[in-house]
Amino acid sequence: MALRLPSGITLFFARHGETIANRQGRFQGRTIDTALTSLGIEQARTIARIMQRNVDDLSRLSRISSSLPRARHTMEIVLSTLGLRGDSYAIDDRIIEIDLGAWDGLTKQEARALNPAAYDARDADKWNVRSTDSRENYSDVARRATSWICDLKTDTFAISHGAFTRILRGLLAGASWQEMSALDEPQGCVFRAHEGVVERLNLQDQG
Repeated sequence: MALRLPSGITLFFARHGETIANRQGRFQGRTIDTALTSLGIEQARTIARIMQRNVDDLSRLSRISSSLPRARHTMEIVLSTLGLRGDSYAIDDRIIEIDLGAWDGLTKQEARALNPAAYDARDADKWNVRSTDSRENYSDVARRATSWICDLKTDTFAISHGAFTRILRGLLAGASWQEMSALDEPQGCVFRAHEGVVERLNLQDQG
């Protein structure tokens, strides 16, 4: 069954802008946090322009970020671009990135080389199996995402992470973990969820 937002609530959410680790194809969970690239900074500004085109009064939205620096930096660029105070947002660790344990900072090939059997076991059942030294699997992330969604009281804009937003999109669509895992992790766009519908908002699609 699909996760539903509280009645009447609209949620806008986005992944942080591109980082150095993203560009290098490296896992970036919680312990590794690299700076936004020049493209990542521009993607944050693009998110701001998308929000400006889709919300009449941006100041009325609750604004929530993951506590990780790459998400906070993205949020601060968005707010500053919109003429709002850069620090006018709250932190909620329920929307932090999945814990990747010892894989942080590694490529997929490097992570698998640590322990091929463990890597393959997790790849075959991400809902239940955790990565090496990690405290989380997909179901753990789903629980905190569900808790966060159920607590929303007003229309909200949030900046989070690749795996978290994939899992959240999957939950809102009633998808299987395999379908969640297969979703993309776009940057420089916004997802809007309202009354059971999730839409991707791209700047180029809006004239």
